[in-house]
Amino acid sequence: MQKIMVVDDAELNRELLYEMLKDEYTVDMARDGEEAIEKLKRDTADTAAILLDLQMPKRDGFFVIEEMRKNGWTKKIPILVISGEYAVEVENQCFEMGVSDFIHKPFVSSIVKNRVRNAMELYASKNQLEQKVEEQERILKEQHHIIRIQEEKLREAKPFNRLMMEYHAAIMEVETRFKVLNEEFSQAYNRNPFESIKSRLKSPASIYEKLERKGFPVSVESIRENLTDVAGLRVICSFPDDIYRLAELFTRQDDIILVQRKDYIKNPKVNGYRSLHLIADVPIFLSSEKKYMKVEVQFRTIAMDFWASLEHKLKYKKAVDETGDIGRQLKACADSIEALDYQMQEIRNKIDGARGS
Repeated sequence: MQKIMVVDDAELNRELLYEMLKDEYTVDMARDGEEAIEKLKRDTADTAAILLDLQMPKRDGFFVIEEMRKNGWTKKIPILVISGEYAVEVENQCFEMGVSDFIHKPFVSSIVKNRVRNAMELYASKNQLEQKVEEQERILKEQHHIIRIQEEKLREAKPFNRLMMEYHAAIMEVETRFKVLNEEFSQAYNRNPFESIKSRLKSPASIYEKLERKGFPVSVESIRENLTDVAGLRVICSFPDDIYRLAELFTRQDDIILVQRKDYIKNPKVNGYRSLHLIADVPIFLSSEKKYMKVEVQFRTIAMDFWASLEHKLKYKKAVDETGDIGRQLKACADSIEALDYQMQEIRNKIDGARGS
């Protein structure tokens, strides 16, 4: 049976509680706070709950609570205060100090048993949850440590560094082509089809984590064969039709090979995410050869990019549940942004039409 401790200077109270609880628990008793703390020092691990009187000679209940807090025992052992006082200030003070519940005098057997049982079950569940969290944290730390080791190995490997150089060359190649298209548009139509280009090269840690998660071997050949987003660019446009025009001009170039196209503008994700994704094989020209590298290109309007960046921060940095009210609000914002994009595009078309007439 689980052991509980009754701490009260009144022998009658100790005996009453002993009789109520002896059939379900092993009941230990202490006459004051000093005796209670001495017993706890010897049997902390075996004590499942404490029923504690506040008013006692030598050392009172507040002393016991404070000592238990200092030793970290209140995290593992629930404290139920047994008291004849109903003062709100006293109860608030006790709760602030970590007390689980109150058992008021005169004692009612069913209430005493239920409150003790509920407090112990709640602490047992909390402790199990904390153990699971600690175990998960331990596993995550181990995984992070492994990732860091593999990241360092990748960084130090010459073939890997060579591969990263080639992906970086592919990014520069794509950037150059879009900048040329931008210059041409500026001369021909007196406006620019995109506002900015953002590029990124996946980190060694992210590469390793994705290979592990997908079940692929960790090698240079595996990276080249199985990952399509090591080199990435994001092209930010003012209007939706500029996205499709740029994407078509880019993929029509005779040495660009379109591998995959995902249109999340015409077919948005459930959460409202919109973007046009292309994966293309892009040629790079090295000192001894020409070779193709995969590059992921995402096209978004300014509004789409603003929404996606904010949604990412909320979801991944703050662990927001998309299925709740916040998810619905984000979806509504995404729909409003889409409507705004097309309204602004229509206004631009009218202005261009007025200029041409």
